[in-house]
Amino acid sequence: MATPAANEPQVENDGEEETSSEESEEDCEPKLKYERIGNDLKNKLLSKDCVSCLAVHSKFLVVGTHWGMIHIFDHAGNAIRDKEIAAHTTTVNQLSIDDSGDFIASCSDDGRVLINGLYTADNNQSINFDRPVKAVAIDPKFSKHGSGKSFVTGDDKLILNEKGGLFYRHKTTLLHQGEGLIREIKWKGDFIAWTNDHGVKIFDMSSRTRITFISKDHSYRADLYKCNMCWKDGQTLLLAWADKVKVCIVKERLEKDVRDLPQRYVEITAMFTIDSFACGISPLGESLVILTFEKEAQEEGNRQVSKRPHLLIVEPHMEYFEEISNDALTVRGFQEYKPSDYHLEILVSETIEDENLFYIVSPKDIIVSKERDIDDHIIWLLEREEFEEAMLVAEKNEHLLRKLSHKEVARQYLDYLLSEENFEEAAMQCPRILGKNKELWEAETLKFHKLRQLKVLAPYLPRSDPQLSPTIYELVLNDFLNTDAEKFLSLVKEWPSNLYNVQTIITATLDRLDRERNNTVLLRALGELYTLERQYEKSLAIYLKYCSIAKTKERLGNTDVFQLIHKYNLFTSISDKIVQLMEFDDDQAATLLIDNMDKLPIEQVVKQLENHEKFLFAYLDRVCQKDQQLCQAYHGPLVKLYAEFAPKKLLPFLKSSIHYPLQRAMEECEVRGLIPEQVYLLGRMGDLKKALSLITTRLKDVDQAIEFCKDKNDEELWADLIKFSIDKPTFIKGLLHNIGTHVDPIRLIPQIQNGMEIPGLRDSLVKILQDYNLQMSLREGCQRILTADSFNLLDRLVKTQKRAVSVDSVRMRGHETSSSAQRDVPEFL
Repeated sequence: MATPAANEPQVENDGEEETSSEESEEDCEPKLKYERIGNDLKNKLLSKDCVSCLAVHSKFLVVGTHWGMIHIFDHAGNAIRDKEIAAHTTTVNQLSIDDSGDFIASCSDDGRVLINGLYTADNNQSINFDRPVKAVAIDPKFSKHGSGKSFVTGDDKLILNEKGGLFYRHKTTLLHQGEGLIREIKWKGDFIAWTNDHGVKIFDMSSRTRITFISKDHSYRADLYKCNMCWKDGQTLLLAWADKVKVCIVKERLEKDVRDLPQRYVEITAMFTIDSFACGISPLGESLVILTFEKEAQEEGNRQVSKRPHLLIVEPHMEYFEEISNDALTVRGFQEYKPSDYHLEILVSETIEDENLFYIVSPKDIIVSKERDIDDHIIWLLEREEFEEAMLVAEKNEHLLRKLSHKEVARQYLDYLLSEENFEEAAMQCPRILGKNKELWEAETLKFHKLRQLKVLAPYLPRSDPQLSPTIYELVLNDFLNTDAEKFLSLVKEWPSNLYNVQTIITATLDRLDRERNNTVLLRALGELYTLERQYEKSLAIYLKYCSIAKTKERLGNTDVFQLIHKYNLFTSISDKIVQLMEFDDDQAATLLIDNMDKLPIEQVVKQLENHEKFLFAYLDRVCQKDQQLCQAYHGPLVKLYAEFAPKKLLPFLKSSIHYPLQRAMEECEVRGLIPEQVYLLGRMGDLKKALSLITTRLKDVDQAIEFCKDKNDEELWADLIKFSIDKPTFIKGLLHNIGTHVDPIRLIPQIQNGMEIPGLRDSLVKILQDYNLQMSLREGCQRILTADSFNLLDRLVKTQKRAVSVDSVRMRGHETSSSAQRDVPEFL
């Protein structure tokens, strides 16, 4: 049997309605919550009388007292007017209410049993048995027409009281006697259960037979430790007697027994022993709620006093149980009470939305307990700062929340995150928590501002649905303006201008620039702001100022000014600022100028850039790449610019253009020692010998010299090359490798000095022979092809001349003769 440490819900003695709960050492969430009933119940009844019994109904509570009074209250403890009944002269032992809540039955030691109608006195009854009556139960269908107005009383006999017959007279039927006092009766549907000194019996009203006897199974006195009964439903009876607990189910017999037994019988499905005395029992789903009294007393001063009662929730089994929760209750005056002073009553919910209520009754206190709902679970989580779990539960069960709301829980979570300085997480949760509520967003933004954490919140601020007040966005922008200029610029570009007053931010930015005149990031931001205000001229001026003070690395890749010019067609404004644009970024500026030649002609651009050769080159080079014809008037200056800034591009340019003066180009190349370019220009100028001389003397490149000679195909050039190479083995080697197909090797070989060591001479000679063989093979092949073609053509000519020639047909007599003649004409192919 499981026995964990008990939770201890405390009910304060000052009479507060809500109970406070002390956490157990294990910090387990309790299953039930508790509330002391106050109001008139406390102030008017308990202050002068003691509770002896209680009956509950969905409409009201009925309280019996030791002075014999019956009081009717609502569930909050407020007295219902004119519903106080002076029913008995001594203690009210038991109360019973019919299902409709129209009639109340009561009994007392004064021997009287009363039936009182709450709305009519037509069926009121008062019967005196001249002996103490300990128990009474009214027919659940008492108020229905034709029910017989039945009720059962118990003293040393169990008597069924009915009205019927011709004159609707009261009649009694003895159901049981001879086993001691009957101390409690419970009537549910067709079944009446009662308890005496020996055990529990059940009577079936449908068959008017007793169907079972459940023995006592313990040795405790029945008058001190009474049997507590509760019908869970129309077939299940719960029993708690002393330290024994049983679950009994009434079942139908499937087959007729030969011994003529009742049609129904009782099966015990669970039975176990607890460590304390039971004072009441009720169902809770498949579990049981048991009000218990500790067996051992505790020392208090020099006397023994009772311990606090417990409300135990268990899962029942045969021979054992599993404890779910165990709450110790602080009931007023619990130190003086005995087990018989406590009662437990249940009010079963009639709808899914309602909850089962458990009433713990003592002489000077009534406490109502009920299952903890989603609100209670969330509150418990919040108290333990388990906010994320509380958020998830609230979000999932929002339709079940009564006291709390999902937003309220979320706000508490947000406040907790801020208090713990977990600002990043708090900002991330804001969209989820604040949703589309504009007021909540603005309030939360002010909290972040107070904590100087607007930077963290900024990425999560909504820009639409909801759109916040302009002041909020301005607050964020000002915060970044003063602390993080880069992020300020980013937000100015990112946020739509309708979120805030642009002029206000411009003013703030200008104030900041007064203190930091060379802050290039703020200048860019100011330019962007002027653009948003459509003050494009000012924006352009700001960007150009930025250009004048920003570092080159910072300017590169910055497209703001060029996008501005292109987007808003500011070409007129930049017509005199081309140099400044080129200083900003010559590549982007050149692209802009070339793409808009119709607005900024080449002549206008060149005129402004003529004193800035580097920018002029960047511009004209890009124009040439697009179309050389566009700038052919500037090809002369371009030769100098290429020679100065891009020598590798000069030779391709010289080869592709004819619109430059050759002599001026030659001079530029001579000044800079550009030999390949000089060679090309000398070739164009016709000075082939000098060009070859440069190749052989300056470049010393035999391959290029040979290619030059091949290209010009001049015999004198070959002679000059051979003359220059005759004492140079490397040149001779190159010539032997390459001139075999262009120059007769005999012109070179005899001139080679005897004894000169020429590297790779054998290979060169072999190549010459191979080239010679190749030439001879080519010649022979060509000769054979030529001869074959000649014979073929002659043969074709002879065949053509031998063919018949088509002439006009001669008239002949008769169609047949003509046809024959035509058939004899040979077909001309």
